[in-house]
Amino acid sequence: MPRLQLLRLDHAPALLRFERENRDYFAASIPDRGDEYFAHFDARHDELLAEQAAGLRFFHLVMDDSGAVLGRVNLVDVADGSADLGYRIAERAAGRGLATTAVREVCALAVAEYGLSTLRAATTLDNTGSRTVLARTGFRSVGEILLSGRPGLRFVRELRDTDRAVPEWADDAVQGIGSAEGMIGD
Repeated sequence: MPRLQLLRLDHAPALLRFERENRDYFAASIPDRGDEYFAHFDARHDELLAEQAAGLRFFHLVMDDSGAVLGRVNLVDVADGSADLGYRIAERAAGRGLATTAVREVCALAVAEYGLSTLRAATTLDNTGSRTVLARTGFRSVGEILLSGRPGLRFVRELRDTDRAVPEWADDAVQGIGSAEGMIGD
């Protein structure tokens, strides 16, 4: 059963494997991270953990029972009760509702743990899967945008106290959220 975890130092090897294994798959719909990302992964991972500890960003991993990363759901640019949402799901796990469930859980955490009231997101027009996830999780389109030169849409979601409800598969995972044992990454 998938579990959402807040990014930790010991996630680095599994996260790097996830990014390498899915690099070409992700690059088909979002800008590639570039060779620098992989060459300096450990330093970047340390930076992410420092930003998370400062409350500037919250990085979440969707993990399977074997400890492999199935996806990421992140909240970045956290300020004034709002944040930008980003997510990516492994090719082998795509199309099964995992992104929708993980985004719902992060919305619950955004309200209950991080005190946020608004989330923003963006995706390219040709990324049908991402647009579907945003629609299913209550985001509404608020305008057009260019993402790395590609046409896209901006989305927003106002969070409510009722968003604290956690998806069924997340019940066991939430117990580690908010502690160093339950962190997730970008």
